[in-house]
Amino acid sequence: MPGMPSSPALPTATDVEAAAARIAGRVTRTPLQLSPRLCERTGAQVWLKREDLQPVRSYKGRGSANLIAQLDSEQVWAGVVCASAGNHAQGVAHACASLGVTARIYLPARTPRQKRDRVAEIGGDWVEVVVGGATYDDAAAAARADAEATGATLVPAFDHPAIIAGQGTVALEIMDDLAELDRTCDVVVVPVGGGGLLAGCLTWLRERHPGVRVVGVEPAGAASMIAATRAGEPVTLPQIDRFIDGAAVARAGEWTYEAVARHTPELVAVPEGRVCTEMLALYQTEGIITEPAGALAAAALDRVPVEPGQTVVVVVSGGNNDVLRYAEVMERSLVHEGLKHYFLVDFPQEPGMLRRFLDEVLGPDDDIALFEYVKRNNRETGPALVGIELGSREDLAPLLERLDRSSMDVEPIQPDSPLFRFIL
Repeated sequence: MPGMPSSPALPTATDVEAAAARIAGRVTRTPLQLSPRLCERTGAQVWLKREDLQPVRSYKGRGSANLIAQLDSEQVWAGVVCASAGNHAQGVAHACASLGVTARIYLPARTPRQKRDRVAEIGGDWVEVVVGGATYDDAAAAARADAEATGATLVPAFDHPAIIAGQGTVALEIMDDLAELDRTCDVVVVPVGGGGLLAGCLTWLRERHPGVRVVGVEPAGAASMIAATRAGEPVTLPQIDRFIDGAAVARAGEWTYEAVARHTPELVAVPEGRVCTEMLALYQTEGIITEPAGALAAAALDRVPVEPGQTVVVVVSGGNNDVLRYAEVMERSLVHEGLKHYFLVDFPQEPGMLRRFLDEVLGPDDDIALFEYVKRNNRETGPALVGIELGSREDLAPLLERLDRSSMDVEPIQPDSPLFRFIL
């Protein structure tokens, strides 16, 4: 396959087991937690693998620690570099602090201050945070240039055999912990960004437990691994939805794609709004704060058929969520669930028209969530952006009927409309 690394360099189950021994004590052995809510919804025994409980609140420190722990003395002296806008930076910082290796971590300028501070705090004196470039691509180019100029080792976010092997230790822990509970595993559901976690789990499970069904879950707006499997090689998506930032990758990795192509897991894509609904459910029911990518695998359970009584493990991959994002999370969830709708309403410029709209159009359980008068087109009419939240999705059809009967021109704004991006 064009551009593919040679197959012998792909990690094996033995490499994953060596990684587990190598990083023991440097990462947390995270627990399995039974989810009664998801058990009831699916009829299966659904366990959550709580990688959000890692010191860096994601699984990313596993692969970084495995790669950095294998550096020779000359490489340790030269240090490491990486580029990241999120969890990978924290994983590298934690690994370097625990192993005593210096690092320069390149962050794009748009990285929030709290994330910059968190990386610096985790890494302490071992890490230098370098902020520059408008985008992640700019930061990645700066990190590559640094590695070439200084001889430092570049630590990729996912596309490296040692990273894959380190991430695969998640699967090893799952099976060990289920064995202690005297249970076997039927299905493992894993979120997919660049594919490192999926490739690592596949590598170990296919060799050691080939009967386990493995499902990889991507965001519908950034399904780069699905695109790669269809094309027969990694391809770059022309555009992606970056909301699920921990898994919004435009191009699957070369190494990770080869592992996926070799082991052929099931791959599904989940809409971003569905992920938001699951984030809220995890918080409200299980009390788990996840980032969008952390809820990705659990959000797919309505698309992954499982049998009653099966043991299903869902990887909760990360909990680095900014509380300021919850307003958008709720908005996307309501829109996805069909409970919130937006309209451009052309109001006649007559006294009492707003009162008439409220009386004649709104149902008893409908609520005006947004009313923004845009401008007056002429003396007769003036458009307004109106957001309506419904009591249930079944209330939409009656609402649309009442809008049709009204004297106002009404244009629904569909979620796939270019106009919608000005709302969210």
